[in-house]
Amino acid sequence: MLHYYGTKKVVHAMAHITGAGIPGNVPRVIPKGLEARIDRKSWPVPPVFKWLQKAGDVPPKEMWRVFNMGIGFVCIVSPYYADHIAGMLQKAGETVYRIGHIARGSGEVVFD
Repeated sequence: MLHYYGTKKVVHAMAHITGAGIPGNVPRVIPKGLEARIDRKSWPVPPVFKWLQKAGDVPPKEMWRVFNMGIGFVCIVSPYYADHIAGMLQKAGETVYRIGHIARGSGEVVFD
């Protein structure tokens, strides 16, 4: 996919969401002075996380801090190309959710 755009600055950053969840991984790839604003309602959280939270009596904030909640990889791309990139990923068999945007801010993840 990256070679498709040649020298255009389309993909700004990528983060594999492993241990430490979205709040622990996304700030590593965004520049100082920016923050990721994530809409928790923009994707369905898989049932296993709801089960795990209930079975382990895990507070919601801890679930979001520790687990990926169904998001395995984040691509931060130019808004202008976001629809096209999402289409390319879907055509390749991936499930794509637009989960948020980058804005000036704290350098952290802010859940809306």
